[in-house]
Amino acid sequence: MNFILEYKWIILVSLEVLAWASTFFLFYARYGMKSTFWFKVASVLFAVTGVIPQVIMGIINFFHTRKLDIFTIIIVVLLIYGFTFGKKEVKKLDAWAQKKFSK
Repeated sequence: MNFILEYKWIILVSLEVLAWASTFFLFYARYGMKSTFWFKVASVLFAVTGVIPQVIMGIINFFHTRKLDIFTIIIVVLLIYGFTFGKKEVKKLDAWAQKKFSK
């Protein structure tokens, strides 16, 4: 638990990078490879590196600090962005990937 709290920023940034990498892999599996198996794998990778650990880290941090600090606020902002504007961005990326890999 102390490891997570000590390196929370590095873990958060690493997870965010992995989530974006898994998003691009998801599109590649869907349109480039045309593989439902790898698409499902990429979907699981996205869930495991994106939303789920961020929520868990935010909860752990909140219960440890007992206050709403900048780390928890950043996670809340990331989640709100992901569920609002992020959906539109992913749709744009989906259209781009579909065009890119259909050539």
